Amino acid sequence: MIKKVKGGYKVLSESGKNMGGPYKSKAQAEKRLRQVEFFKHRKG
Repeated sequence: MIKKVKGGYKVLSESGKNMGGPYKSKAQAEKRLRQVEFFKHRKG
């Protein structure tokens, strides 16, 4: 999930763990969230 904080936007896991950020724009945070999801579902 993406949460707005004072410094910008943070990417957090469902349990609240920081997965990256803070990012200045929401688009950057969404890009990071897509990266996290990609590697989470990757097999191999």
